[in-house]
Amino acid sequence: MGNYHLYRVGEFLARTLPLGVSNFLVMRLCDLHFCFSKTDRQAVENNLKLVHGTDHVPKAEVRAVFRNFGQYLLEFFTMTKRLQPAFIESNVRIKNIEYLNEVLQKGKGGIVVSAHLGNWEMGGGVLPMLGFPLSVVALAHKDPRVNALFNAQRESFGTMVIQTDVAIRRVVEHLRMNRFVAILADRDFGTRGIVMDFLGRKTMIPKGAAFFSLKTGVPIIPIFFLRTTDGRFEIDIYPPIEPPHLPDGKITDGMAKEYIQRYLTIIEDEIRKNPSQWLLFREFWQS
Repeated sequence: MGNYHLYRVGEFLARTLPLGVSNFLVMRLCDLHFCFSKTDRQAVENNLKLVHGTDHVPKAEVRAVFRNFGQYLLEFFTMTKRLQPAFIESNVRIKNIEYLNEVLQKGKGGIVVSAHLGNWEMGGGVLPMLGFPLSVVALAHKDPRVNALFNAQRESFGTMVIQTDVAIRRVVEHLRMNRFVAILADRDFGTRGIVMDFLGRKTMIPKGAAFFSLKTGVPIIPIFFLRTTDGRFEIDIYPPIEPPHLPDGKITDGMAKEYIQRYLTIIEDEIRKNPSQWLLFREFWQS
């Protein structure tokens, strides 16, 4: 059975079964994934070793990453049922929302940067429901049916999706519409990134967020949608980071690295504070 059919089965079960039953089944499946996928388990363990700067990571913490990924998928497939104003009011705490209002008042839009941390997809649903116009740059899945499935979920809340193959033109257009454009900035899945120190090791970091900010003059706002210990959620919004002035309009690698480092440090801090919510199943530093 291909990934598309697995996603559809998972979506059906998540939406049909009571939430408690769905959660129980997902946790059991995550435990099986943890037990039988040595490659994924080793990748997560090695990533956590570098996050903590240690040679030993408890198995319970590695397992927690698998379980948090299951929670992420369950929440994603039930967003249209779960994300209602009453749910947000009682389950989502928002810190520093005034930063988003300040950026919108300037009328030029802004670049939201986040990471594969917590539940970035749910964050992409909550912000439009709070009245913030949001577009997301999304990497296309190989199967167009999976792509359509994921994009339909995102767009059901008013989020506009920008595929990476048309991002350069569309991002500029959406910023001119005074929208926020969200980009995940912790992992480069291609070959166009820039090599930087990240969590103590050199790796390829995406530079799209910095590129668009420098070219358009709009600020970068780091935002993270995190799960709290009491089963609720928190949106952490950092102060806008204004891009440096380009005297001749040219972006050098040195300038880009210096600018990226300003928000990369924030991403590093958030990962260190929430390591079990960093949902990557590849050894991050292999590239």
